[in-house]
Amino acid sequence: MDHEKKAANLQEQQEQRSIADTIYSSESLGHEPDRSGTLDDEKRVKVLSPGMMVFKRFVRNRLAITGFIILVLMFTFSFIGGMVMPYSQSQVFYKTDIMVKDYAGATINTELRYTVKPGESFASSSFGKMILAHNNGGTTFENSGQYYAFTVENEDFFKVSQMEVLSDVMARKMLYAYNNAPGFEMDNEMKAAFEKADQAKADNFTYLGETYQIVRDGAKLMISKDKDIAVASPRIYDAYSPEDVSVVNSYTFRLAAENAISKNETAFTLDNQNYTVVEDGRNITVSKVLNGEEVPFANISDIIVNAISPDVFLTVDYKSAAREAILNGERSFVYPDEQGEEIKYEIELVHATYNIKRDTPTRLIDMYHTPDSQHLLGTDQNGMDMLTRLMYGGRISLLVGFVVVFLEMIIGIFVGGISGYFGGWVDTMLMRFVDLFNSIPYWPIMIIVGSVMDRLEVDPYTRVLLLMIILGLMGWTGIARVVRGQILALREQDFMVATEATGIRVSRRIFKHLVPNVMPLLIVQGTMALGSIILTEATLSFLGLGVKYPIASWGSIINAASQPYIVMNYWFIWIPAGLLILFTVLGFNFVGDGLRDAFDPKMKR
Repeated sequence: MDHEKKAANLQEQQEQRSIADTIYSSESLGHEPDRSGTLDDEKRVKVLSPGMMVFKRFVRNRLAITGFIILVLMFTFSFIGGMVMPYSQSQVFYKTDIMVKDYAGATINTELRYTVKPGESFASSSFGKMILAHNNGGTTFENSGQYYAFTVENEDFFKVSQMEVLSDVMARKMLYAYNNAPGFEMDNEMKAAFEKADQAKADNFTYLGETYQIVRDGAKLMISKDKDIAVASPRIYDAYSPEDVSVVNSYTFRLAAENAISKNETAFTLDNQNYTVVEDGRNITVSKVLNGEEVPFANISDIIVNAISPDVFLTVDYKSAAREAILNGERSFVYPDEQGEEIKYEIELVHATYNIKRDTPTRLIDMYHTPDSQHLLGTDQNGMDMLTRLMYGGRISLLVGFVVVFLEMIIGIFVGGISGYFGGWVDTMLMRFVDLFNSIPYWPIMIIVGSVMDRLEVDPYTRVLLLMIILGLMGWTGIARVVRGQILALREQDFMVATEATGIRVSRRIFKHLVPNVMPLLIVQGTMALGSIILTEATLSFLGLGVKYPIASWGSIINAASQPYIVMNYWFIWIPAGLLILFTVLGFNFVGDGLRDAFDPKMKR
């Protein structure tokens, strides 16, 4: 075997001498030598740039390529998908459903309601004092220096009058001293009529066909003449025609109608117009007589029927039907709608109030709509398309990640570069500053900041901007230490000594010669940090301290998983967002691992 090796070596040496002789003879004759067999032949040996070597190592890493493909898909999904979707991220979808809803309410009124005569005033405080006086058995009351009187026509009808004091009288031992109001004089006959009524403890007296009231306040007496100003009763007036509402609610009509009702009359006349009164229990119909025919004019009852919704108008006939059903103790009644369709109304008594309900077409937010052809991933609790929200949410999550990492890089490179290059007291001061930042409790500070923004009701878009700035300011210290360590190792090398010898300024030495040598490591670290930042944003948004409605992010979307009911019943609300976060973070981690291996010259891949 030794002899064979020696023979092979001898043959190789002879071949090399033959090639060298051929090259020497060609050069001596002035010919270009044939270097096809030499080691420096460009056709056989291809020199690769450092960037190309990194690229080839990266491409040969299957996990890195897988991560890169995942990230391309995520970016396409988030930024391109939102452009092609026909919906916006805050578009709310609705559906129409038939629901049993409250349509009207009815109560039996037991409280007096008053109507004031035109041109007169009667405050609600005065009305309250009238009720108090009535409960105490009186017929007069005072409010703000003004005296009033009322008469009870029957238990449901009151006439209120304002007392005009004509004379103040002091009575002592059957002696009377009169203090008349300006412009009023009492003759002896009137005085005699008054004194006789006072001695008989009467509340009024009559003189020359006029009735005068006597008001007693201890030894002080007042002679007054009443002026009608209001009527009061517990009955509710409803006009059959909208044009007649003002007449039906007027003082004169109510006075005439209440007088007829209190006297059990079947007709009355007002302004040369005849009216008929028909009582049916607690339901009274007043009709106008026109050309010998009775036309329903007003409905009077002590049962108040009002619509629940302000845009619903209840006709008098509807109110009459509801009142009749309530008085008869029925639980439902049927009444046609505007199209003539018979609608069934349910009556439910709740705490002395009758709730009238009906099947009503209702426009509802399409919440938790299961996935179908219109909404491939359903809708959320706000009736918004989940697929669209995921696309727009990806934009926010990825944008937050890149902006935060960029801010961390800028601050970290600046602080670490200066610290590592100058060393000494500069390095000590800056590193203590880094230690100070590292000692700040990260999550408590983020929770406090989120709570403060909630308290100040910060605009959602401004909130995202502030969130990115705060995350960037809190996370740069690790990069600063990495840059410092690398620059400490590089600043004493020959190429840096050469830059110093040539007189290149300090800033150029740091950021033109040192930092570029650190960039491969920073690229790897930044790529790995992107996944961590996305998780941090998702965590804050999940806790309700990050991105807020109506802006979507994957973290704010997955916040719905905090409710067990949604977790158990609506998988499409939280699982897709969780999967997108998972794959995106894995993609960044795979790419980061691949870049780390590709930049390592010791790797054989």
